[in-house]
Amino acid sequence: MGISDGAVQVTTNFMDSLKREPLSLALVVMNLALLVVFFYILMSVAAQREREIKLLYDDKKDVRDLLLKCVDVPVRERRSDAWRSIPLPLER
Repeated sequence: MGISDGAVQVTTNFMDSLKREPLSLALVVMNLALLVVFFYILMSVAAQREREIKLLYDDKKDVRDLLLKCVDVPVRERRSDAWRSIPLPLER
């Protein structure tokens, strides 16, 4: 008995058990339908969240550009080099 014969027998036994108990078949179908519904809901929520995040970033883009023009370039450079003047602690 090969693998294909075993798979055929298992499938046949499974289908026979579903024929004997139609309630179990309905349960399997309902579980699959529930998985599809959950997948659809989660995908739509993810797409909506992505649109909201994009709108938030687009809304603040003008403010970021204005603030970037308000800060002078030498001030930004001095602030980035300010940490170099801090003395380091002595080693023990």
